[in-house]
Amino acid sequence: MANADPSFDVIVVGSGMMGSACARHLAEMGVKVALIGPSEPDRKDTHEGVFGSHYDEARITRRLDKSQDRARLSDAAMSRYAEIEQKGQQPFFHPVGSLLAGPETGDGCDYILNVQKVATDNAIAHVALRGDGLRAQFPYLTFPDSILGLYEANAGWINPRHHVVAEVTAAAAQGAAVHRSEVIEIKHNNADVHVHCKDGQRFVANKVVVACGAFSGNSGLLPDPIPMKVYARTIAFLEIGDNEIARLKGMPSIVYIPPDLSCDPYVLPPVLYPDGKTYLKIGGDPDDIEIDTAADLKAWFRSGGDPMVGELLTEQLLKIIPDLNYASVSYDACATSFTRTSAPLIYNQTDQLTVLTGGNGAGAKCADELGRLGALVATGQSIPDDIYQSAFMP
Repeated sequence: MANADPSFDVIVVGSGMMGSACARHLAEMGVKVALIGPSEPDRKDTHEGVFGSHYDEARITRRLDKSQDRARLSDAAMSRYAEIEQKGQQPFFHPVGSLLAGPETGDGCDYILNVQKVATDNAIAHVALRGDGLRAQFPYLTFPDSILGLYEANAGWINPRHHVVAEVTAAAAQGAAVHRSEVIEIKHNNADVHVHCKDGQRFVANKVVVACGAFSGNSGLLPDPIPMKVYARTIAFLEIGDNEIARLKGMPSIVYIPPDLSCDPYVLPPVLYPDGKTYLKIGGDPDDIEIDTAADLKAWFRSGGDPMVGELLTEQLLKIIPDLNYASVSYDACATSFTRTSAPLIYNQTDQLTVLTGGNGAGAKCADELGRLGALVATGQSIPDDIYQSAFMP
């Protein structure tokens, strides 16, 4: 691609889950679009650049949620999974089911009761399971008798790497240009916007969408600060063998609020990783550790996570599956971005710069719909307020 190509209508900066989806929707709207963002590094521990939230093999996807907007965002995105897989020539959705569990009465009951209300209000197909029914459905899982489980069959997990591949492939098939480099600066005037890349390339467009996840607030990208906090997260991986893989066949993805409210773990079922091993993954840090600078965020991603948090997560998983036979435990680092309103940010900072970020720990499952809404805002359209209650503004 030539330097300073002035012919783009929109450049999407950030080729992660939201950015790639935004580029696809823009391309299918007939917009001349470029998608710019780096490839995943070969090694995290020595990488000096930015990191993407999709550098993993599994993320939970579900319609069930305590937030009506997130339930509707997810429903819209999930309804297009098959279409995206076909257009992008890349499967990524694994419909193993999803289980949300929490106390039905007493402390902490608000979570599961709110989820149940949203499910009823939005006609989300699910089954309520308690006591013996919960044990019969999932005999390898252990929950207290006070727990209500809401099971959604047409849910499960997605491979975020493959999701991005499908979105990028589909966008390119519709004419989107793709450039693999980190953007280090965005300059704009009254006429156009200039995007400067780390590899020396420069591109020009009428408008830019900044969809850089936890790095969206990096210096040089936007004129105004983004009201968003970024928290360090640790995830634990428990390696399992063939016998456990067979025993846990059909295991759903899990989100759990225990009666003592000591944690709120999420668990992915057995997933085969690129190293040829199968892991159960658990996340859900007990404390929010805020990361203030891009340098500290990069260092955190390189660190591999906090082993002490990883040990706590492992203990939580063994409470849910107490007889789990595992071969090894490893940890990794990730990050989540939270906004003041707990809703994603999809708004125009200027006439030429659109912000698309803020997953609030639930962005993966609804990334395609968030990308679609970003495409609407970038092209001067409005987010439908007859569907969504949030303003998606700071």
